[in-house]
Amino acid sequence: MMDALQQVEALGLPDCWIGAGFIRNAVWDALHSLPWQEPQSDIDVIYFDATATDRGLDCRYEALLRRSRPALLWSVKNQAAMHLKNADPPYCDTADAMRFWPERCTAIAVRVSQGQLDLLAPFGIDDLMSLRVRPTPNFISRMPVYQQRLATKKWRARWPRLCIED
Repeated sequence: MMDALQQVEALGLPDCWIGAGFIRNAVWDALHSLPWQEPQSDIDVIYFDATATDRGLDCRYEALLRRSRPALLWSVKNQAAMHLKNADPPYCDTADAMRFWPERCTAIAVRVSQGQLDLLAPFGIDDLMSLRVRPTPNFISRMPVYQQRLATKKWRARWPRLCIED
């Protein structure tokens, strides 16, 4: 995980983090006493740059990361443009964008900055650490989408102690 974080740090993108399942899954594995495994799903690299919202840039960053770690599935998204896709008001920064993610336990990210790990968790870490899955306040009005997401994830198959609120 540190190698992936260092690869992302080397991009030098503003307000840049790795979030979502990269962190959540590792924590849930540890809390279920499961062995660590390299991420099987995409690694969500998120950053905020209101001056460069062309999706083509995200694709170039993904290509750079694939060259450095080809076995990993990289997904790079400038959060400054994501409000358009999600029909939300414009986001102010990465933390603000994460407030519009589906689950509180997924709205978590880390980065390496000057050799230190930084944590970004707009809703805190209580839900993540207590294996609680519930929607963010901004997703309560989108319950059908939230419930469909939960149905497709099948998280309980791997983490049976999850408490999922729908």
